[in-house]
Amino acid sequence: MALQLGPEWKVTRSELSPADPTWKSRLDFREGHRFPCPECGRPSPAHDTVEKRWRHVNFWQCKTELIARVPRVDCPEHGVRLAEVSWARPGSGFTLMMEAVILMLSQEMPVSQVAEMLKEQDTRPWRILEHYVEKAYRKEDWSEVKRILVDETSSKRGHRYVTAVTDADSRKLLFLVEGKGKETLEAFAKEMREHGAGPEQIGLICMDMSPSYISGAKEHFPRAQIVFDRFHFMQMAGEAVDQVRKEFVHQGLLPKGSLWALRGNEWPRSGEQKSLRASLCATYPRLGRAIGLREAWQESLAREDPQELNFFLPQADRGRLAPFRKLFMTIKKHLDGALFLHGRVPGRLIEATGGPIRLAKRMAVGFRSFRELRIAAFPKAGKPRLKVSALTA
Repeated sequence: MALQLGPEWKVTRSELSPADPTWKSRLDFREGHRFPCPECGRPSPAHDTVEKRWRHVNFWQCKTELIARVPRVDCPEHGVRLAEVSWARPGSGFTLMMEAVILMLSQEMPVSQVAEMLKEQDTRPWRILEHYVEKAYRKEDWSEVKRILVDETSSKRGHRYVTAVTDADSRKLLFLVEGKGKETLEAFAKEMREHGAGPEQIGLICMDMSPSYISGAKEHFPRAQIVFDRFHFMQMAGEAVDQVRKEFVHQGLLPKGSLWALRGNEWPRSGEQKSLRASLCATYPRLGRAIGLREAWQESLAREDPQELNFFLPQADRGRLAPFRKLFMTIKKHLDGALFLHGRVPGRLIEATGGPIRLAKRMAVGFRSFRELRIAAFPKAGKPRLKVSALTA
């Protein structure tokens, strides 16, 4: 059974229980063997024994269970302690090989399906994942992290959010915490100390224009240049166009199917949508002006010319469109973040980091808490090295 039993252990009996059916292998230790104390490693005699059980990988397609008389050793220094066994972690109800199987399966399917396949309560695989994810996470070295991405995503339906902090260069998820306020960046700054790093090494933070994020970044990362991602700027411009479009919808002036003809860029639209878009812009100059401002803003951002951006904003402000005037007033307040283009994080990268988080939510289908979401997220987005040490040594 590939347990690599030492000379002190022997298999005394193996049987198939017809009721379950479960294959049960019974182990016992050789009399007189002295086991190391789990506290100091000193070889000590057995004081008494305790029967322990572990779920093992299926044998002949049957559920397999190991049952062993485990000695409690009598250490002169630490007293009576339960001896450790080579095939399982202390406190675990699974063998190391079974834990390795659970880790492998959990990378490919939701934890609920893993539990169903193994005919176990799903809380048991979650505990195994938590142990190895936390163990790998604590070993992560952040000393080379210089640029970070900060983004928010919903953890469940409703207004329940989590903040994700990602390394902009390696694209590894570094930190996941509940909330979307300045306290999330404070928590990340404190966590950096646990990974051989500090807030002073962060030179750039890319995020959206959330006032709470901006406040947290300035307070806890004073040396960092704050940069606002281009995708967020364009998202805001798209929302401004949509507000103008809705004015015409409420008046009953736009035909059915006009939403997708007017939304976003023109190039991915069908020929019919392009024709409708041009016709509506010609018929309703106010709508055409809104779409023109969005396209001009997009071109200005793409050229990455600070002088052009400075020239464009006052011109757009005089466009007599309230949604765009509000948009450009917001941009003016944060113009430094919009104009900092040297070493800029690639467009859409910050939003792309949400992809692994969304995948983790699907893998953690039915998750009951933020804890389970976090456990599922790090193997997908944090790229930790999950190792069952006795099997990978």
